[in-house]
Amino acid sequence: MRRTALLASAALLTTLLPLTAAAPASGADDPAPVPVDRFEGEVPFASPPAEGVFTWGSDNDDPPALRLTARADAPEGEKVLAGTYDISGYGGFTHGFAFAEPAHDWSAHRGVRLWWDGQDNGKKIAFELRDGGANGEASELWTTSFTDDFTGWKQIELPFTDFTYRTDHQPVGGIDHILGLTETWGYAVTLPVGIKAEFAMDGVELYGKADQSLKASVRTDSAVYPTDEGATATAKLTVATTGSIALAEPVTVTYETTGGTADPGRDYTPVTGTVTFPAGTASGTTREIRVPTLEDRSAEPAETIPLKLTVTGAKPPAETPQIVVDAHGLPYLDSELPVRKRVADLLARLSPEEKAGQMTQAERGALTASGDIATYALGSLLSGGGSTPTPNTAEAWAKMIDGFQLRTRATRFQIPLIYGVDAVHGHNNLVGATVMPHNIGLGASRDPLLAHQSGAVTAAETRATGSPWDFAPCLCVTRDDRWGRAYESFGEDPALVDAMETVIQGLQGRPDGRDLKRGDKVLATAKHFVGDGGTEYGSSTTGTYTIDQGVTEVTRQQLEAVHLAPYRTAVDRGVGTVMPSYSSLDLVGDGQGPVKMHARADMINGVLKDRMGFDGFVISDWQGIDQIPGDYASDVRTSVNAGLDMIMVPYAYKDFHATLVDEVRAGRISEKRMDDAVSRILTQKFRLGLFEKPYADTSGAARIGSAAHRAVARQAAAQSQVLLKNTDGLLPLKKSQKVYVAGSNADDIGNQSGGWTVTWQGASGDITPGTTILEAMRKNSARLTYSKDASAPTDGHDVGVVVVGETPYAEGVGDVGNGHDLRLSPADRAAVDKVCGAMKCAVLIVSGRPQLIDDEQLAGIDALVASWLPGTEGDGVADVLYGRRPFTGQLPVTWPKSEAQLPINVGDASYDPRFPYGWGLTTLTEVPGGGAATLRALGIAAAAAERAGAEEAGRALVTKARLIVQRRAVGTGITEAVAGPFAEADHLLLTGRYGAAVRKLTAAYRAA
Repeated sequence: MRRTALLASAALLTTLLPLTAAAPASGADDPAPVPVDRFEGEVPFASPPAEGVFTWGSDNDDPPALRLTARADAPEGEKVLAGTYDISGYGGFTHGFAFAEPAHDWSAHRGVRLWWDGQDNGKKIAFELRDGGANGEASELWTTSFTDDFTGWKQIELPFTDFTYRTDHQPVGGIDHILGLTETWGYAVTLPVGIKAEFAMDGVELYGKADQSLKASVRTDSAVYPTDEGATATAKLTVATTGSIALAEPVTVTYETTGGTADPGRDYTPVTGTVTFPAGTASGTTREIRVPTLEDRSAEPAETIPLKLTVTGAKPPAETPQIVVDAHGLPYLDSELPVRKRVADLLARLSPEEKAGQMTQAERGALTASGDIATYALGSLLSGGGSTPTPNTAEAWAKMIDGFQLRTRATRFQIPLIYGVDAVHGHNNLVGATVMPHNIGLGASRDPLLAHQSGAVTAAETRATGSPWDFAPCLCVTRDDRWGRAYESFGEDPALVDAMETVIQGLQGRPDGRDLKRGDKVLATAKHFVGDGGTEYGSSTTGTYTIDQGVTEVTRQQLEAVHLAPYRTAVDRGVGTVMPSYSSLDLVGDGQGPVKMHARADMINGVLKDRMGFDGFVISDWQGIDQIPGDYASDVRTSVNAGLDMIMVPYAYKDFHATLVDEVRAGRISEKRMDDAVSRILTQKFRLGLFEKPYADTSGAARIGSAAHRAVARQAAAQSQVLLKNTDGLLPLKKSQKVYVAGSNADDIGNQSGGWTVTWQGASGDITPGTTILEAMRKNSARLTYSKDASAPTDGHDVGVVVVGETPYAEGVGDVGNGHDLRLSPADRAAVDKVCGAMKCAVLIVSGRPQLIDDEQLAGIDALVASWLPGTEGDGVADVLYGRRPFTGQLPVTWPKSEAQLPINVGDASYDPRFPYGWGLTTLTEVPGGGAATLRALGIAAAAAERAGAEEAGRALVTKARLIVQRRAVGTGITEAVAGPFAEADHLLLTGRYGAAVRKLTAAYRAA
């Protein structure tokens, strides 16, 4: 799934407000205009915290290209700001004022204006302000827009009274919900989507004189007031002023209860009146309005009572608040009834529009207004990668999600939202969370119990922030290391993926769903169904991707054995949701050719639901139905009929909702199919206990990033380390040794955490609290020199440790051939060559997939470690480097000699890798001795353990045989004759065939 809105831009143009009438001409007593940007070079192109103009966008190709251009027709000066754009998601630019400098005071002015070179394309241009708060990232966002429906230069005036408060990407709860303008941090321009065009603007300036309605505003403490039948609701009104000065003139608020679905006199006592805030009233003064509701003792859905407010002398609230008499007495609200009966009762009450809402999932940052949750009866919201509250804290997450959940109380049946996040290696969206190794590292641990514990920590930290749904785990079987998602897989062997699916119980609890109501469990998602790890290189048609979202061409036997196998296990483990893949499936011999998985009814309805008996619900991937050939109605119809139950339409939730209703009414989607989908969704909401406890249970928030949770991540990081080479026992290091540390990934928490960390793509640098590998090594050695580029003198050191590898990426952005390859960077290679040329050295490769090392370079390296992406707990890496724990990790994927070998996997007819699948040396104090005779004895014992079902004994016997073979192969070399049976033995071990595994290892021993 792709990330969503970040930084300043963030909602799609379809959500923008229309341009209001142009402001009247400036009066004679208005102050002189104040220039903001002349674009003559006085403001640089620079990103925060420095002052400057910077670009942003939803994907790599969405940020516009900017330049300062000299033009003879420039309205002001000689140059203008010009650029080109071709935006598919969202994109634009910001002028951010320096965070270290005081904010600007714009409060004396009527508005802001600018010159725009019209292209007459009819598109809306959003203009946004950042106001208040500690800095530009902690400020409130206010937005308006204008329409490019003219040609040539035109001065656009945007009165501050036209700006509205944005409900997304805000400091949670807001600062004061007032466009105070005494602390303005900059502005942003969001450019149109769907066209390839140029733009030019000039002369941004402040104009006119501020008016009274700008200086004062009235707001309510909530937009929705849920109330038990017979209770009295209390709405609070607060008057506030720019600069928190006392009111210069009186403000009056006339109120009345009118409209809505509740009956006056029967459901509530009507109220009317006037509240006056006299001149001189202090900013922040609050008054209360009370609305009594009446008890009629009948079972009813929720009923609304709008509280109409008419404000004089100040800006009114953005929306009319609603008193809501909660639904009561209906069977679906009875927690003592079986879930199936509650579902049946509620389903029978829903309209087609309400059912369509339950099947709709929107990105929280794309909501036009929070009220849309009730208007469209939305069933779900999500945060895509990087779509986080401000500030990005556990408390802010919970408050944000609770604010969205509150809106569901204004619907007839008050069906709670199910909020989803991609917590794929810990609650990686949250700064300060415990970040686990990515799945490829967990696969290297070969430890199902550790996978379970990792899932449990992830679930506890995620649920404590208010999200009960996790889009994890990925059960992909990665078959080509060039895939940008390779690290999301536990490995290349379906048996390994199957073994690590204990993570599902860590996330959800027991398979029957009885634990989902707990405050430390979440609904899990098995993804991406099916075959996403088998896409063929060069088959992708998504942008510049080369393999991600491409085509998986397999026989039915291969599909069953490799890609479907993990889903059978997931269904048996009670996984609550399944997400189809972006990729296409081309089943050899079925005559269909490549078909997008979001459209494959034979796989979703036929295999997953009917044959496997999956009783959860199927959620689409991010805009996944848009990739189905045909128009939008066809996309909706095809995907829902194929078995999708909820559709992730991050920005198009209104269009989807309307289209789905139309398709059902036209009979192109049956009511039975819609009812099945909604039943599945409601079942999981009831199992999660959301009807009884819709709001966040933050009792576990104190344990987020706790020592106990980080201890699990530290153990996982240690067990994920794979020792590939260890000449003369260089590792473990001794604390007495003088160590020289170099390399790009030695001291970078962002690089060692990888993609999907805080943001979609992740980032290098100090992005979240944790311990880098260097920091952890310093705890173990008082004699340590660090030089990132190995430029410091190397003399006098006992051993070198060079930590190199990849920088973060996610999904197809990381595909090899899309700006990436499998080789170390020139700087990393230079560091390795310098350090290893000067002393004995260990090289740690921190990456999401194997990196290519040629024979000559490998010969100069004494110890080589595949560190994968260990997460935030670098102490785990130091634990094995210094012998606190032994190296026990094994390769979850084959390590190739060259890219020409790819794809290369265990079981291939031709198999000659650098290191085979399952390879992993150990630093246990005692490596088993013996030779062929010992292996014969181990084989007999392993076969007996297999017959007896003695799993622990069988695994121990195979492990002993594996270590014997590795010791011999280290001395003689890993030939093709050794690698093949060695790798196959590990697959046999994972499938419980211990006797056969030892026989394969014996064959490898003889070949060595």
